[in-house]
Amino acid sequence: MSNQNQEQYQFIEEILSAHVSNAGKIQEFEFFYGGNFNLAGRIKIDLGEYFIKWNQGEHKGLLESEAKNLKLLASTSTVSVPSVLAFGIQQEKEFLIMECVHSIEKSNNFNSDLGEKIAKLHQNTHANGFGLAYDNFIGLSHQPNEWNTNGVDFFIQNRLLFQIEKALYDRKIDKKLAEKFENFFKELPSIFPQEKSSLIHGDLWTGNVMVNESGLATLVDPTCYYGFREADIAFSTMFGGFEEEFYKTYNEHFPLEKGFHTRIPYYNLYPLLVHVNLFGEGYIPTIETILKPF
Repeated sequence: MSNQNQEQYQFIEEILSAHVSNAGKIQEFEFFYGGNFNLAGRIKIDLGEYFIKWNQGEHKGLLESEAKNLKLLASTSTVSVPSVLAFGIQQEKEFLIMECVHSIEKSNNFNSDLGEKIAKLHQNTHANGFGLAYDNFIGLSHQPNEWNTNGVDFFIQNRLLFQIEKALYDRKIDKKLAEKFENFFKELPSIFPQEKSSLIHGDLWTGNVMVNESGLATLVDPTCYYGFREADIAFSTMFGGFEEEFYKTYNEHFPLEKGFHTRIPYYNLYPLLVHVNLFGEGYIPTIETILKPF
């Protein structure tokens, strides 16, 4: 074992000793980089096999909010997510220990089953309207979730404007583009359907859908909140999308309002702005095209 792996192994031992009762000894340990700033590892202990993510102290609260998101989705008994074993802070490093997902071949009804389950997830609403009891993250970007009874206002204030102001401050967009958004905001109440809030995954694309040991879907990396359910389905189309059977089955169980396909680009302005702030200006031409009519 390399010195780096030995160091990470000792860190995992400390986490288990301090935060997981009856964990037992580590039987297997595999260390690897988890992307962005996270480190990750797979461990096998007496309790089972688990996946661990931790960081070096940056972006405090990110993994805690991910644990909360997973528990929230699990509480609906609609979609499969990894169970959370423990989360917290050790040596000033935030960590999350969760169930390890073992993949096999997709079952024949993978997409239809996922469509039905997402439809059932979206039927969970909240009396407070749009938002969440805590803030979380989308990627490495802070995601404010203050409650708002008006879905359009929530989408403008807590999603688009938050990212626009950051992009302006960092000089990634100019005032001309920001003014285009102002024109768009005036039209938005007549564009989006008036629906109750839905609990959504928030980052629903193929990369966050794993195949579990039953051949069905397990969702990972949620950035959930109560918002427009169409935003979840729109997001799913950004990077190729799911199979047609997913959308067909979703509509059978929770039909989308007419004209949804014309609204997809407007919902996706949010993840596009997030990508501008996280990855650079390459996404701006797409945003400009969407806003051209305004």
